[in-house]
Amino acid sequence: MPKIILDTDPGIDDAQAIAFAIAHPDIELLALTTVFGNASVALTTRNALSILSVFGRPDIPVSAGAEVPLEMAPFPAPDFVHGADGIGNIDLPEPSTKALNETAAQTIVRLARAHPSEITLVAIGPLTNIAQAVTLDPELPSLLKELVVMGGTVHQAGNVTPLAEANFINDPHAADIVCAHDWPLSIIGLDVTLQTVLRDHDLATIRESSGKAGQFLWDSSRFYIDFYASRLERAGDLDRACAMHDASALVYTVEPSAFGFISGPARVIHDGVALGQLTIDTQREPYLLPYWSDLPDCRAAIEVDADRVQSLFIETLINFPFS
Repeated sequence: MPKIILDTDPGIDDAQAIAFAIAHPDIELLALTTVFGNASVALTTRNALSILSVFGRPDIPVSAGAEVPLEMAPFPAPDFVHGADGIGNIDLPEPSTKALNETAAQTIVRLARAHPSEITLVAIGPLTNIAQAVTLDPELPSLLKELVVMGGTVHQAGNVTPLAEANFINDPHAADIVCAHDWPLSIIGLDVTLQTVLRDHDLATIRESSGKAGQFLWDSSRFYIDFYASRLERAGDLDRACAMHDASALVYTVEPSAFGFISGPARVIHDGVALGQLTIDTQREPYLLPYWSDLPDCRAAIEVDADRVQSLFIETLINFPFS
C-alpha cells in the first residue's frame, strides 16, 4: 500500500484530493503538510485540520509550512477562485485538533527517514516546503519512492499567465530547486488536469453517497464551479464543471498507466515575463551555456485517459464509508 505525505494548500480542489487519499483502499495517508497558496498558511492549516475532522480522520497529523515564497514577495491569495476562506466561503467547523509542533519540512524529512523508499510525496501547492525539506536533508531524494507534483504546464497555456501555472508561479525559485534534484519526479500539470473535470451531476452523486464528506465537497464546490462556469461558457461548454487539478495527482499514484509522459531535464524560470514557466529539454542537447548542464531527468504528463481518472475518483468516493 503506497504511503503518502500530501503537501497541500486547501483549497477547494485540495479538499477533493484529500478525500480521495482517505478513501482509496490502496493509499495510506501518513500526514498533511500545509503551505501558502490558495490562502495564507494560517488558513490552509486550519482548513486541513477541519477537513480531516469532517472526513472522519482527525487522527491524521498536520504540520504547518511556509508562509511566503523562498525569495520573492507573495502574490495575493486567489480569493476569486477559492473564496476568502480558501474553501468556498462555507461555514467550516473549527478544528478539533492542532497542528504538530514541527515544520512541514521537518515532518517530511522525519517520515522519509522513518520509511526509506516507501513514501510518495505528493505536492499539490507551491513547492516551498519541498525545497526547504531537500535543503534540510540533501539525502531526501534518495529516501523517497517518488515525488509527484501538481504544477506547471508544457503545451497548455498557463492559468495565471500565458506561460505559467499557479503553483509554479507562486514560488518559481522553489520549483526550479525541486526540478534540479535527482529524485523520481513526475509532474502532473495543466496539460492533463484541465482535461479531467467534475461536473455538477458528478458532485451531486458524491453528495448523495458520501455522508458529511459528500455534502462538504458539494458545498465547497459551489464557489469553484461558479468561477469555472464563466470561463467554460466562453469556451462554448455550458455544463457546470470544475477541473480536477489536485485530485488528478492523487489518482496518478494508484493509476499511473492512465497518464502519458515526456521526459528530460527541467528548469522553471524565476524572473522576467516568463516567470513560473516550466521548460523541459526533451532533446537533451549538449548546449554551450551551463544552465542545463548535468540536470537530472524528470517526467511531465502530457496525455491522460480523462474518463478513467474521473471514473476512478467518483467510484472511490461513493464506495467509501464516510460517516
